[in-house]
Amino acid sequence: MDQFVIRGGRPLIGTVTPSGNKNAALPLLAATLLTDQPVTLHNVPCIRDVHTMMKLLADLGVEITELDRHSFRLQATHVHKTKLDPDLCRDIRASILLAGPMLARLKEVELPPPGGDVIGRRRVDTHFLAFSKLGVSVQINGEFTLRVTELVGQDILLDEASVTGTENAIMAAVLAKGTTIYRNAASEPHVQELCELLNLMGAQIEGIGSNTLFIHGVESLHGAEFTIGPDYLEIGSFIGLAAITAGEITIHHAAPQHLGMIRLMFERLGVKFETRGEDVFVARGQSLTVVPDLGGAIPKIDDAPWPAFPADMMSTAIVVATQTVGSVLIHEKMFESRLYFVDKLIGMGARIVLCDPHRCIVQGPSRLHGERLESPDIRAGMALLSAALCAQGQSIIRNIGQIDRGYESIEQKLQDLGADIVREQDDKN
Repeated sequence: MDQFVIRGGRPLIGTVTPSGNKNAALPLLAATLLTDQPVTLHNVPCIRDVHTMMKLLADLGVEITELDRHSFRLQATHVHKTKLDPDLCRDIRASILLAGPMLARLKEVELPPPGGDVIGRRRVDTHFLAFSKLGVSVQINGEFTLRVTELVGQDILLDEASVTGTENAIMAAVLAKGTTIYRNAASEPHVQELCELLNLMGAQIEGIGSNTLFIHGVESLHGAEFTIGPDYLEIGSFIGLAAITAGEITIHHAAPQHLGMIRLMFERLGVKFETRGEDVFVARGQSLTVVPDLGGAIPKIDDAPWPAFPADMMSTAIVVATQTVGSVLIHEKMFESRLYFVDKLIGMGARIVLCDPHRCIVQGPSRLHGERLESPDIRAGMALLSAALCAQGQSIIRNIGQIDRGYESIEQKLQDLGADIVREQDDKN
């Protein structure tokens, strides 16, 4: 297994282009099961989770042609099985996204429990409650067995604005009989991109970008070509990195229309960035001073469904807060174990009080020092990498396969910005 060796304290300067959005690529890949015609996807990130999803699709019979490093043509002419590979499902939470299209295409799927990050309980009830409303029978016996005679559209209130739950429900409904209405639907950029691809394939989805979707079922879908947008979580990470390393970074093709709440929360930490067309520019000399709430109260950064601050940006926000002057309350509402990585930041010298599984208070600035670390999940791994890059001395981050699941060639991008980071073989594994 590989590890990163980082010597921190260098300002990151230069330009960087983010990879395609991982959270869009995975449902878009799943959507290729909905037609027997070819679907071509561009700007696909070259990361571990994407490779695992492609292995799952190939195991089902999908023909995958690599056009270049980031472009693929997928054709599901013959989908010859309904049971997903349990070993591959164990590696990726997004395996559950295959349920919706397989129900629409084959009327049956045997789904092993999905894997993914260990950040607390991640309920899947929303998926199956939506399926049940569409007429699907759900049996649970160590794995999920889903069957349906005919998918029939309904007016459905989703019990939570689950991203993957919404995506799965959309893919099941596009070929259902009649009209399906989803209320309390997730509306993140990657949900919007899934709807846009499906409409290009012949689906009839209205209300894209809102929390109420109208899906008029069609008889069949056809092939299409689509380019995946940039990963706004990676963009947010680079904005934070520029600030805490006293650097200056231009981020090309950053889709600034998706950065509204990220901008507001970073400004609360004294970090500002400029929009230059489709690019984002982070200047050196950020104030890195917490902006108090009215009356001088300690401000709060919390997460919620889109368009609020993304849960996956909370780990990065905590690291940036360790380098700001003042106190801030971090309230992670969505995952009860995501904040447990802060003990590693405390070991590096950060002043953080973990109040409970969902809240911590960060008092900055703290002079961080290098440490031996282990990446617990994708987003915490990137946050620890950011902390190591602004710390004094050498840090070693192990279990970087977690980071590789979500960030393509991250060490190369950082090296191009002037970071002292190398990937080495971890001799302890």
